[in-house]
Amino acid sequence: MASRHLLVTGGAGFIGSNFVHHVLSHTDDTVTVLDALTYAGNRASLEGLPEGRMRLVVGDIADAATVDPLVAQADAVVHYAAESHNDNSLADPSPFLHTNLIGTYTLLEAARRHGTRFHHVSTDEVYGDLQLDDPQRFTETTAYNPSSPYSATKAGSDLLVRAWVRSFGVQATLSNCSNNYGPRQHVEKFIPRQITNLIDGIRPRLYGAGTNVRDWIHADDHSSAVLAILERGQIGETYLIGADGEKNNKEVVELLLQIMGRDAGDYDHVADRPGHDLRYAIDSTRLREELGWKPAYGDFEQGLAATVDWYRANEAWWRPQKEATEAKYAATGQ
Repeated sequence: MASRHLLVTGGAGFIGSNFVHHVLSHTDDTVTVLDALTYAGNRASLEGLPEGRMRLVVGDIADAATVDPLVAQADAVVHYAAESHNDNSLADPSPFLHTNLIGTYTLLEAARRHGTRFHHVSTDEVYGDLQLDDPQRFTETTAYNPSSPYSATKAGSDLLVRAWVRSFGVQATLSNCSNNYGPRQHVEKFIPRQITNLIDGIRPRLYGAGTNVRDWIHADDHSSAVLAILERGQIGETYLIGADGEKNNKEVVELLLQIMGRDAGDYDHVADRPGHDLRYAIDSTRLREELGWKPAYGDFEQGLAATVDWYRANEAWWRPQKEATEAKYAATGQ
């Protein structure tokens, strides 16, 4: 395939930066990253990339004057940028409406004006949750039932993309992915918070009984799936991305403790958060059968151990975030 120029929104964040690294390692494409560099974006996440193939533009995806010329210059837009932390959405929903809804609208209008291919990255949280004993998993036809301001605004952004495809012919695809883990994830998130606490000798903290189930996928596998959809996906269609990695939070914490040489019961319980979804589970059959995709990290423990190694080796990346993050959690008793 001929090399392309991609505009990657949110490309200095966790999942977006992993995608940028993946693209530059596996294709001849060049990339422009558009990122507001809020607390979740980090210039350091883009260090070490090939010179001349990536540039960073600092800006707001809801600013049409910034967005329009970048979309005009791109062969495709891959839209990762989002406010994404559930706890933050419960404390103040307004940034989630601005970025996830107005930002997506602004990008879609630019893609519409310039006829630019568009891929929208979303989450399985738009579907709400499943009962712990439910044999079903989320599919492309599962009804939306968001539980938080975060998941509600992501659901709204998905619906905007679908409407712009149908009403205006925008050449877009969508993907909904399960919970990601891996390098360069902000320490406010569940797995890196536990890892960095353990590095600092702090006992992990577990919401409630820890029975909430998430379907974990390594960020590298998410990246390879998005690239497959961008290259071979059917316009207007949605693909679910998952790696059959269902684990409850208690199992994840206990596995991390074992990997890091601690007793499996060496953690504390804290009060559960409001509206905490019970279980997510992705059926990625369509992605695998139609596009021939499969995850490289089929073994969750292997991927988790590699993630622990990354955080141990890259303290300079996460240390500046740690104190403020823990202070914010302490203020809420978590």
